[in-house]
Amino acid sequence: MSELSTNLTLDRLFRHMAWANSYVLQKLSQLTTEELALALPENDWNVGAITEHFVRSAGFYVRRLGGEIETLSVELPLSPSDLSQLQQRCALYDQQLREESRKAEAILIHERDGQTIRRARSTILGQSIHHAIEHRAQIADILVFHKIAIIDLDEIDVWGLGDAEGLGE
Repeated sequence: MSELSTNLTLDRLFRHMAWANSYVLQKLSQLTTEELALALPENDWNVGAITEHFVRSAGFYVRRLGGEIETLSVELPLSPSDLSQLQQRCALYDQQLREESRKAEAILIHERDGQTIRRARSTILGQSIHHAIEHRAQIADILVFHKIAIIDLDEIDVWGLGDAEGLGE
């Protein structure tokens, strides 16, 4: 059995990720199918594809850490009605990642495409946070490029989480 503990900073980072992911997914639920299909010039990755990818990837990180997940059933192109399922699934994955962050460090082994991949638990957890941040910013950039400024990244910084949790000034 793994040793369980709570690192307050790490726990806050996972709470922040879940809170920010929820914010972005809620904002995206206000878009039309056509708006979810927007991309930057010379890029095939549109808002819907990136959204589906970052949620599905969170499940991949949970699985890499030893957790059980259900397969997502949304298909691309993404429609506004798919956002509800993505929001629920993302919240579940974010909670599972937070719980995994309380386990002791270990080297985890994974087979992929005939290759053995060894990663520290902390590397997988850190990548899960980085990956979500990267794609939230990418989505916001695409929308701003198309003059749809519904995601304000400054509203979902770690200071914002502290204020939302009543831990600010």
